[in-house]
Amino acid sequence: MKYLDLTFANPATNLACDEALLELYESEKTDDALLRVWEPRDHFIVLGHSNRLHSEVDISACQRDQVSILRRVSGGGVVMQGPGCLNYCLVLNAQALRLRSIGAAFRYVLERHCRLISQLVGVQVCMQGSSDLTVAGRKFSGNAQYRKARYVLVHGTFLLNFDLSMIARYLRMPAKQPAYRQHRSHLEFLTNLKVQSAQVRDCLREGWNAVGEFFAVPSDRIDALVLERYGRDEWSTKF
Repeated sequence: MKYLDLTFANPATNLACDEALLELYESEKTDDALLRVWEPRDHFIVLGHSNRLHSEVDISACQRDQVSILRRVSGGGVVMQGPGCLNYCLVLNAQALRLRSIGAAFRYVLERHCRLISQLVGVQVCMQGSSDLTVAGRKFSGNAQYRKARYVLVHGTFLLNFDLSMIARYLRMPAKQPAYRQHRSHLEFLTNLKVQSAQVRDCLREGWNAVGEFFAVPSDRIDALVLERYGRDEWSTKF
């Protein structure tokens, strides 16, 4: 597996990068895989592909505080990004690994993350709902995926030292909730791991045996996806 530690200044470019990397691997005749990590520098909101903007986000609060709203190509729920979060992206050969379903791909990735993070922080990490990671019933990682014919993109966020009050300020209670949430507020439901991002980066890289550096960043395709999709209000506000 290859490794890429790359953060762009523009939130839309960071989202476009994940999709461009999936397209690159899908188009090449390879059985290789990729782990990318990135850490946002600004606060912004990311909707899952089918999330409805007005029911999930306090738009007036975002406009008042100039918090940008974007939409990703993968499913899952809305998240808030910013300093104190760490993102990962895995591009995996679903065909070779026989990850034939959404559930199989999530189990393959998240069961490993449970083991790795449990060892890192010294507490039990559980997979709950369809794709959440929790400590003592409180969520610190949300995850999503987007599939091609051969490859699958599984990506997600780790809350490390994030200001959780900002989530309560800008996000409404989600329209769809996993049963284990039990209608808890954002502040009652979410938690930080309270570890440094460098520790999690090293943990993921070692745990996935991502030993080789990745250099073939598809810059032109990333820029094109920003222009076509991620940087356009029509994309972010379409639902």
